[in-house]
Amino acid sequence: MKYVILNMKKYIGAEKGFSIIEVLISIAIFSIILLTVISFFFSVTNSNSKSKAQREAQDNAKRVLEIMTYEIRKSKSIYTPTSTSSQLSLETTNYLPVDETTTFIDFFVCGLAVCMKKESQNLIALTPDNLEVTSLTFTQLKNANAPSVRINLVLNYANPNNDVNSSSIIDLTSTASLRNY
Repeated sequence: MKYVILNMKKYIGAEKGFSIIEVLISIAIFSIILLTVISFFFSVTNSNSKSKAQREAQDNAKRVLEIMTYEIRKSKSIYTPTSTSSQLSLETTNYLPVDETTTFIDFFVCGLAVCMKKESQNLIALTPDNLEVTSLTFTQLKNANAPSVRINLVLNYANPNNDVNSSSIIDLTSTASLRNY
């Protein structure tokens, strides 16, 4: 009777457990799956950082160009004595000081920012601290109807940690004509 019980255990599988090979194969498969999931997570995180840097740089560059374009369109003339390829001076009838008929607005690079200076007002930085201006150029265009200005703005997303995934360079160009000419 004892012999029958032992043989039955052998066939029923009463000796349950895992061999060392089964354990090692299970650990290897689990490790491969875990590494795949972790690498996917880091890839998504890096992609998110890169797209955030690009989006922020592009949004700020567009905003700066919109401000400059708006002021150019509302201007009376381009003040050529102080306008250069790196500074634009506009004569305008907007934002008039007391007892004046015209005033001036200047756009230029100050430090690492694009700045706007209205006559008799304080300097205003148009770009945030996390963006560095690489280049700002103004080109005056002559046409029969009204003078125009082409603006080329290159911004670099400030990357204090030198993280490749958080770097972004934005190069935008816009052209605006004076409408009050």
